[in-house]
Amino acid sequence: MSTTTTVLDEQTLLARVQAPEGEGREILDAATREVIGRVPVQSADDLDAAVARAKAAQPGWEALGHEERSRLLVAAADAIDANAEPLARLLSREQGKPLNGPNARFEVGACSAWLRANAATVLEPQVLVDDENLHAELIYKAAGVVGAISPWNWPLMISIWQIGPALRMGNTAVLKPSSNTPLSVLALTSVINDVLPADVLVPVTGPGAIGGRLAGHPDIAKVMFTGSTETGRKIIEASAGNLARLTLELGGNDAAIVLPGTDAKAIAQDLFWGAFINTGQTCAAMKRLYVHDSVYDDVVAALAEIAEQTPMGPGLDEQNVLGPVQNKDQFDIVSHLVDDAVAHGGRVVTGGEAAPELGELFYRATIVADVTDGIALVDEEQFGPVLPVIRYTDLDDAFARANAAEVGLGASVWSSDPAEAAAHATRMQSGTVWVNSHGGLHPMVPFGGVKGSGYGLEFGVEGLKAVAVPQVVSTPGRKA
Repeated sequence: MSTTTTVLDEQTLLARVQAPEGEGREILDAATREVIGRVPVQSADDLDAAVARAKAAQPGWEALGHEERSRLLVAAADAIDANAEPLARLLSREQGKPLNGPNARFEVGACSAWLRANAATVLEPQVLVDDENLHAELIYKAAGVVGAISPWNWPLMISIWQIGPALRMGNTAVLKPSSNTPLSVLALTSVINDVLPADVLVPVTGPGAIGGRLAGHPDIAKVMFTGSTETGRKIIEASAGNLARLTLELGGNDAAIVLPGTDAKAIAQDLFWGAFINTGQTCAAMKRLYVHDSVYDDVVAALAEIAEQTPMGPGLDEQNVLGPVQNKDQFDIVSHLVDDAVAHGGRVVTGGEAAPELGELFYRATIVADVTDGIALVDEEQFGPVLPVIRYTDLDDAFARANAAEVGLGASVWSSDPAEAAAHATRMQSGTVWVNSHGGLHPMVPFGGVKGSGYGLEFGVEGLKAVAVPQVVSTPGRKA
């Protein structure tokens, strides 16, 4: 294996991973709808072969030990950094997110940062009993082959969230990217595989059925999936036969509550980006905003002003920080939810319509006021550049409404008094609660959902445990 970094331009990188001329499936630029390239379409037999390769490579990879695997993950991070710009440009074209802001360059940087964190995280044996009669330790060993199924909204970063800890713990991985964003993920794995041993990381592309077959494959020991709750249920069903361990990061409809008397202008920027990061296409983005009557009008006005001033357009234009909705199906969902909200009395403060002069899948950053629970825009996850703002007068009622959703990924509480907001934070029924921010993640802070948002934790020590199998080793105690 070599840890020499290869630096590629975008066209060379793309040529490495796309299907031979005349084969595969076209992938379109999300902003311009021009053809970027063609992705290989693989079959069930291809998947079986990929799993077999990963299974054969796993014992040797595990035998390298934590120190050597960590060294190679750092080398993979170096390779990502060396190729960051072509990766970001391909990601911007395929997914639609702009290069700047919390978008494509940010995402590629997060890939190397998370790999470095995985490499540096130490998982020590846990001493359970140590007395005269017994010494017992809990250790964690590789599970085997991990099946990773990543989504289209943060295709590179979430792929790394899955494969980084899996490789660190001595597993090999078969990675199935979303059919909407496969080329950028293939490019990422190509860069990583320049420094990893053969078949430690094997990507497979194809329709959604390939993901289901991966989850149910008899040689898959662990499945990591990020996507919708509906598809998550199918993953659970598919894994019943092989009893694969599961980490599921599923849909969210994150609620935020602004407490009475909060300074609207002081929180407006952070509120906006909590909702509109990646043009609203983020599982843990703010999807519903409950604001006390005393500051409601000020918050709505401040958000609308920011929405109107934030540049939107094709991602390769350096000035833009909001992009298109990634695909037509999601664009239609966003459009329908806004139209339905208006039909039910919602007031579009800004936006509320497509932006065809920018491109086919652009939808203006939208603030919808005077809506309430019970309409689709509030009750369902919009996953796009739209935020409903809901007025409340009774704080207990606001928490009850926020917690009524069947999902619980993230949530936030906002106040000019952070201590007051923190005092209310645990009232939220969600895996993570932020105070005066929303959606920020750290590689050492565990992340996962409750209720319909799935189960299992990612990141940090808990994330390493999640891609391993526990084993208790008991030996005679000191008396012996």
